[in-house]
Amino acid sequence: MPIALEKIAAYAAESPARQVRLFRNGANQAVRIPKEFELPGKEALIHREGNKLIIEAVKATATTLAEAMKDWEDMNEPFPDVDEGLLPLDDITL
Repeated sequence: MPIALEKIAAYAAESPARQVRLFRNGANQAVRIPKEFELPGKEALIHREGNKLIIEAVKATATTLAEAMKDWEDMNEPFPDVDEGLLPLDDITL
């Protein structure tokens, strides 16, 4: 059996088809996704292959600045000294 057919057969074995109802949500057609087909996260990609709609989970992105920064590489540049006149400083009256 070709690899693509093996993958389809394996997927079908772990996720048997289930009939669902389509409905309208404003101008959009929608479908309720049964619990056993839920995807992780809050976003997905959808595309059409013939008369099939394929919905794929999107890898979650960082939701906070700290989460985004954890994957950044360290900078090898020294932080500028503000006393060297690189930044214009004005007196502040509170």
